[in-house]
Amino acid sequence: MTDHPQPLTRGKQRRHAAAMCASLLALLLVATPAAASCPEPSNADLAAIKGVGEQPALPAGRQVIADGVVTGEFLGRERLNGFYLQQATEHGPVGLFVYMPTATASDAALIAPGKHLQLHARTGEYRGQVQLQRVERIETCASDRLPEPKAVEWPLDEAELERLQGLLLAFPQALTVTGNYELARYGSLRLAAERLFRPTNTPGDTQERSVLMLDDGSYRAFPSPIPYLDADGTRRVGSRVEGLTGVLAHAFDAYRLHPTREPLFEDTNPRPGALPAPGERLRVATFNVENYFITLGQRGAANAEELERQRAKLAASVAGLEADILALVEVENDPRALADLVEQLSERTGIRYRAVGGSADRGTDAIKLALIYRPDRVEAVSELYADNHPTHHRPPLAAFFRSRDGGPAFGVVTAHFKSKTGCPPSGDIDRGQGCWNQRRVEQAQAMNGFLERLTAAEGHARLLLTGDLNAYGAEDPIRTLTGAGLVDLMARELPPERRYSYVFRGESGYLDHALVSPELAAAAAEVRPWPINADEPVFLGYDGPDNAAPYFQPDPFRSSDHDPIAVDLSPEEMRMGVQ
Repeated sequence: MTDHPQPLTRGKQRRHAAAMCASLLALLLVATPAAASCPEPSNADLAAIKGVGEQPALPAGRQVIADGVVTGEFLGRERLNGFYLQQATEHGPVGLFVYMPTATASDAALIAPGKHLQLHARTGEYRGQVQLQRVERIETCASDRLPEPKAVEWPLDEAELERLQGLLLAFPQALTVTGNYELARYGSLRLAAERLFRPTNTPGDTQERSVLMLDDGSYRAFPSPIPYLDADGTRRVGSRVEGLTGVLAHAFDAYRLHPTREPLFEDTNPRPGALPAPGERLRVATFNVENYFITLGQRGAANAEELERQRAKLAASVAGLEADILALVEVENDPRALADLVEQLSERTGIRYRAVGGSADRGTDAIKLALIYRPDRVEAVSELYADNHPTHHRPPLAAFFRSRDGGPAFGVVTAHFKSKTGCPPSGDIDRGQGCWNQRRVEQAQAMNGFLERLTAAEGHARLLLTGDLNAYGAEDPIRTLTGAGLVDLMARELPPERRYSYVFRGESGYLDHALVSPELAAAAAEVRPWPINADEPVFLGYDGPDNAAPYFQPDPFRSSDHDPIAVDLSPEEMRMGVQ
C-alpha cells in the first residue's frame, strides 16, 4: 500500500509558495555568478560562507556548492586532515579551510595546489573558525591557476591578520626564531621581526612584540621526524628564516603559518665553541644544573638512563667552561648528590674539583647551592658562610679564595632567589615582574646585609655575587642590589642583545647574574655568557621526549635550561687595588 501526500489547501499553498520564495531569495543572496569553467553553478562564494563584509557567516550545517583554487594541501591524520581553498570575490581574495578526513586516494589525486575545484559540502566551525566539511563530492573546474602569494610585512595588526586568515601569503623579509620550546612537541617555532627580550631585561625597552607561529602543516603532538632542524639536529633561537610562504591560520590562541614551500633557514646564531682558557686570570662561573638529583624520579632524572645523559652533558659543559671556581645551582639537598656530582665531573673532565667544606646550614628546600673549586688553581681560605635570614628558603652561600700564585683573597657569594612560578591567588602576585617579586626584593635586601657581614668578618669587600636571582636586569631585586653599590657586570660589559641566559615563552633575558663590589670591579676583566643552553630546543635535554631520542648527543648543548655565566678576574688588578 502506497501513501500519497494530501493536496495542500489554498491557504497552505500560499504559505508554501511564500516559504519557497524566501528560501530562493536567501540562496540568491549568497549565490555566485555561474562559473563557466565548473560543472555547475556554485551557489555560495567563500566570502558569504565566512561572513566577510556586513553579512554574517552561513550557519553550520548548510549544504553548499562552492569552488576555489587549492593553495595548500595538508591531507591525512598526520597533517591537518584537509586543504585550503582560495577564491577571488567582490570583497577581495578569501581563503577557507576544508576539513576532509575521509579523502580517498582518488580525492587526493585531485587536491593539489593550483587545482580549481568545486565542492558539494556543508558549512561548519572548529575552534571558532568557519570551515567547509562533510564533503560529498569533488569535481574539477577547467581553469587551474595558483594565485600569487600576497606579500606582507611582519608585524601585522589584528584587523589585518583577521582579514588575511586562510590566504596564501609570502614574507619578503627575514624573520627571526625567538622561541623553540614547542618544536618537538607540536612542530612549531615562534617567529618575530627580531629576537624578543623580556620588557624588564633592560631599561627603556620598546620592542614590538608580535609573534607569528611557524607551524608544520599539522596539529599532531610529538612529530617524528622533528621539523626544521639543521645539520646538527637543532634549531637555535636567533636563527633566521627567509622566503617564508604559506597559508595563515588561527588556532590554539595564535596566528600560525602552515608553509607551502620549505622554509630556508640561516644559522645567524651558530653554536659556540668552548670558552678560551682563562690563562693567568681566575675564572668564576655560575651554572644552574637543572635539578641534579641522584634520587631518581624526583625533580631531576626519572631513571638511570636519564641520569647518565645528564652527567654526560654537565661534564661536557664544565670541561668547556674551564672554571676555577664554580657556583652550582639546583643540586639535590642531599650531601651524597654533591659528592656524586663532584666525583663525576672530576672523572669525566680530567679536572679535579673539590667542594668547599664547612657546617653551613643548607636549608630545607629540595634543592641547594654549592661552591666547588680547582685546588690546583686556587685555595679556599675560608669555610662556607651561609645567610640564614628567614626570607631565604635556599640559604645563600659564600667562601673566600686566593690564587695559588698569591695575591689578595676575594669572596664568591652565590644565591638562588625565589622563582616567578607558583603564583599565589593574592598578595605577592605578578605586577609586571613575575609573582613573588616582593619576596625577591626582601631577599635582595637581606643579601645586602649578608655582604656587609662578610666584609666585616674578612676585613675587606672584594666580593662577587653570582647565581640565579630569578630577576631580570631592570627589575626591582637587581635595582636593590645595584642601589647598594654592586656593579652589574652583564650591563656594564655587554650590549643589550647579548644580555641573556634564559628564554621563556619566546622572550630572552638574564636571570643569572654576576655583580661585583666596587672594590673588585676593576679586577673583573671580562664577563662571558656561554650560550649553550637557552638558545637550544628543550627536547635536546637529558629528559627529552621519545621522538627526540635520535638527536641526543653527550655534548654541552641543552645541558640545562640556563646558560652558565663566567667572570674572569685579574689577580694583577686585585693586587693593585690593595696597594
